[in-house]
Amino acid sequence: MLSLICLATLLPSVLSAPIFGLSLGSDTEAATGATTALSLADVETSLSRPAKFARVAYCSTPSITSWTCGEPCKSLGQVKFLQSGGDEGLIPLYFIAHDLTDESIVVAHEGTDSKNILSILNDAKFGLVDLNVTRFPESAGKGIKVHSGFQQTFERTADGLLAGVLKGLEDTGVKKVSVTGHSLGAAVATMTGAFIKSKVDPSVEVTVTGFGLPRGGNQEWADFLDQNSPVTFMTNQNDPVPNVPPRFLGFQHSGGEVHIVDDSQNNFVECPGQDNENCAQGNSLLKTSVSNHKGPYFDDISFGHSACPDGAA
Repeated sequence: MLSLICLATLLPSVLSAPIFGLSLGSDTEAATGATTALSLADVETSLSRPAKFARVAYCSTPSITSWTCGEPCKSLGQVKFLQSGGDEGLIPLYFIAHDLTDESIVVAHEGTDSKNILSILNDAKFGLVDLNVTRFPESAGKGIKVHSGFQQTFERTADGLLAGVLKGLEDTGVKKVSVTGHSLGAAVATMTGAFIKSKVDPSVEVTVTGFGLPRGGNQEWADFLDQNSPVTFMTNQNDPVPNVPPRFLGFQHSGGEVHIVDDSQNNFVECPGQDNENCAQGNSLLKTSVSNHKGPYFDDISFGHSACPDGAA
C-alpha cells in the first residue's frame, strides 16, 4: 500500500484541493447522509473476529500453519488451520481456517509488505481494467472496471482458494464463510468474497469485512458489490489509504463504511451510502496520518508485520 500512500500525500501539492475525490472532478456525488453512532460493543460483535483474523494474516506461513503466532493466534480461541497459499511477496499470503467459535470457514488475506518490492507492485498498478467476466459471469455487460493490480493479485490464488473453501465447507458442514483482510488484503477480500458467494450454495452465508480498504473499482463495481456481495469496512480517522485511488480517476467505494472518529478506540459511526463525506471521504488532505492505517483500530488491534510476534509460543 506504500505506493497508494505516496499518491495520497502528493495530491495536496499537485491539486491544491481540500477534500479527497469530491472536488476533484468526480462524476459521482458523494453521499451526505447523517452518520449513526455505534458503541464499542456493537463494533466488537460484528468486527472483532474478522479484525483478529486479518491481523494473523501478517504472520509468517509456518507460524500460521502450526497456529503458533503468539497473541494474535491465542486471542481467537479454537481455530483449526486448513490451507494457505501465496509467497508473502508478489502473491500475498492467504490462509483458510475453521473458526470453531463462530462455526465458519474463514479466509484472511495479507496486506502489503512495505519492505517487499514485489508486494508493493500489486498496489502500484492502479489503472482501471475490465473485470474478468469469466470469473464473474453475472457482471457481463455492466461496464464494471476494477483496479488492475488488485485483480491480478486476486487471480493468482483464486482457483486454489475456492477449492480450499469448498472442501472446508464439505468437511466441516458449516454454513458460513467469513472473508477478511487489511489494506491490500481488504481489497483482494472484496473480490474473493464476491467470487466465493457466486460459487457456493445460496444457503451458505458469505460475509466480507475489510480494514483500511482502498477503493477497488469504478461506480459500477461499487454498485455490483452493494447488490451482490455487500462489504463492511472500517476506516480509521485520517488514514489516507481509503481515499486512494482518488475518485477523480473514476474510483468509487461501495457502501458499508464504519468510521473511527478519534483515537479513543471507543468512538465509531456508521456511514450511509457510498463515500460519505461525513466519514473518510471528508478527510482533509492536509491532515493525513499514515500511522492511522496500521492502527490501533479498537481493542488495541493493529495491523502489519510488527503486530505479529512471529513464531511466539
